[in-house]
Amino acid sequence: MSLSSDRATTEPLVALVAVFAVTLGVALYAGVVDDAFGTLDDDRNLATPTADAVEQRLSSAGVVRPEALNSALDAVPANYHENATITSTTGERWSSGQKPPKSADTETRTVSVRVGAGAVRRGTLTVRVWR
Repeated sequence: MSLSSDRATTEPLVALVAVFAVTLGVALYAGVVDDAFGTLDDDRNLATPTADAVEQRLSSAGVVRPEALNSALDAVPANYHENATITSTTGERWSSGQKPPKSADTETRTVSVRVGAGAVRRGTLTVRVWR
């Protein structure tokens, strides 16, 4: 029995072409499935990640600054409308953005709100996003 180094081997170029063909086939299949079932933008709730970004832009040391509300809405994705409202437990309210429709994606969360110099109160941040 002889030892042969060319038995059961594949040329590297042929193997790379085969891997490329399989990858291309899977990518095309995923695109066709997405087009057939429409799973991209229509089913996503954009309010949750947008609220994360808005809260991050509003916060300093974990406390939301209402005066930064207008600039925080820059976090909203392009071609979408937005509204963000901060309400403190003392009854103060700050809002920015357009009036939202009832069908808007909404995210509400509890935050610490700076209501004055050295005064922080519990409040809520509500972010609404729609097309």
